[in-house]
Amino acid sequence: MPRRPSAARRWLTALTWPVGVTLTAWDYMWRSTPMHRAEVAAAAGGDDLPPPYPEGVDDGEVQPAQSGQGPLFHRRYRTRIRESGLTAPGLMRKLAIDLNQAAPTAFARFQKVYGDSGRLGVGDEYVVRMPGPWDGPVRVVAVDEASFRLATLAGHLEAGQIEFRALSTDPMVFEIESWARSADRLADLLYHRAHMAKEIQLHMWISFLEGVTRLSGGRMTGGIEIDTRRIDDPFPA
Repeated sequence: MPRRPSAARRWLTALTWPVGVTLTAWDYMWRSTPMHRAEVAAAAGGDDLPPPYPEGVDDGEVQPAQSGQGPLFHRRYRTRIRESGLTAPGLMRKLAIDLNQAAPTAFARFQKVYGDSGRLGVGDEYVVRMPGPWDGPVRVVAVDEASFRLATLAGHLEAGQIEFRALSTDPMVFEIESWARSADRLADLLYHRAHMAKEIQLHMWISFLEGVTRLSGGRMTGGIEIDTRRIDDPFPA
């Protein structure tokens, strides 16, 4: 079974929820980073489907998109970073030491529950601790010099994968790309129908991109682009 933080650690994290929710709501209302959002419906197939799991991934614990409910959302969050002084691989190496360097830790924190500290490798597991029922266990399933990919595990609100990458362009581009469905009918209601979890997730990854920019030592240019492709019947019979 996927690993979990200790009970004491979960309680300590839970104590930060009221403050975290308040700070998050305030930050969300007063956010000044320009956002460019687009969402379109798409047909099944092609690049909108999640990449295959690398060989050796334990499918008994991962939660693939095929097991989820409702539409598949293929989403890309992207920003451009100027004057960082780091190469794309250099930024990813720095981020891999501790993902909380970029995470909005007043609201969401990566707790490593398996794997060595100070590094990020295939097989490592985290629980993304968030206020309310949004905690998300994930496993690292792919790593190279400029990217890493996480797969959701049983108990996560979503079923699918998410990849973080830095592109060696001028200016450097940092992207977060996800392929995910709701894990069950309740999650589908909260995410797709009521839009509640969707906005919480949006806020988290926008904040993460802002954190990556600070970590790089550079400056964001052009704001953040959020492109979403919704596939209503991703895996037709």
